[in-house]
Amino acid sequence: MTDHITRLMDTRNVPDEEHDHELSLRPSCLEEFIGQKKITENLKIFIESAKLRKKSLDHILLSGPPGLGKTTLAFIIAQELGVNLKATSAPVIDKAGDLASILTGLEENDVLFIDEIHRLSPAIEEILYPAMEDRSIDIIIGQGVGAKSIKLNLAPFTLVGATTRTGLLTAALRDRFGIPLRLNYYEPDELKKIALRTAGIIGLKINEDAAFEIARRARRTPRIVNRLVRRVADFTVVMKKEKIDLETTKFALHKLDIDELGLDEMDRRILSSIIEKYSGGPVGLKTIAISVGEETDTLEDYYEPFLVQTGLLKRTPRGRMATAGAYKHLGLEYNPTILDEQPELFGDEQL
Repeated sequence: MTDHITRLMDTRNVPDEEHDHELSLRPSCLEEFIGQKKITENLKIFIESAKLRKKSLDHILLSGPPGLGKTTLAFIIAQELGVNLKATSAPVIDKAGDLASILTGLEENDVLFIDEIHRLSPAIEEILYPAMEDRSIDIIIGQGVGAKSIKLNLAPFTLVGATTRTGLLTAALRDRFGIPLRLNYYEPDELKKIALRTAGIIGLKINEDAAFEIARRARRTPRIVNRLVRRVADFTVVMKKEKIDLETTKFALHKLDIDELGLDEMDRRILSSIIEKYSGGPVGLKTIAISVGEETDTLEDYYEPFLVQTGLLKRTPRGRMATAGAYKHLGLEYNPTILDEQPELFGDEQL
């Protein structure tokens, strides 16, 4: 049960069995895209300008927590421009030839989308720089003293990079993006609109209060809204109800172990570990990861941002600390005196 719930609330890569569902729920144009109003308004201007000038759009960097719509926006950008989109991810580009093959296959003004772009190796980045700036790449043919460098010209193209870890991007790569855009967490009213839209697409009616209940427990993330709507819809169908109502929604979310704030079992385990094992902190991230049996990067990328956003966790120079809100949410007594006197436990450990 726990593994299923963790996957349900996970905002990382979509499992293969859910990929088709995700595609069917994605908006296909900027007018259909809900939320991120400033970003979509500016993109409309940039795209229209590129079309009027008959030039490729400047390279775009989309950053922000997972599940907010970076991949969807990349597809929409290509759709609005009326060009082809080639989508890939940094981990699968491990050789210079891989990138060269992709770049030389692009047609004029096409969009190349690279997900997790912060994971590109330095060698691949070096090839990407001239491609982004000069629309050319240098290919080495042969080996040893007989090796030759051949310059290949490329068609004008737009690179759309997506990252959840802007801080891991090299300055050289980051500065080559003319349009940096950061997606922020969604507001409940925006997520409610997404829930209503998703229910309509899958062919079920949903009450407004039920849609809002899903929205406020979805970690402020559209991808999770879509998943929760589908799971609550399963309960609705099995219970032979004609529409998704508030009662069924609360029952389903309780069964899925998603609490009033949208926390799942792992979120609560993280907070409980900090409070019960380390007196509320401060405690280093590596130690927390060992305590809860999860990877450090996973905690930092996918759990910590939401816990900080909801005011349940705070970062300090000495490590992570549970807030008074975390104690209250878990039904535990808060003693700030103990926390203030807590010694620095982990020295130079990663915070």
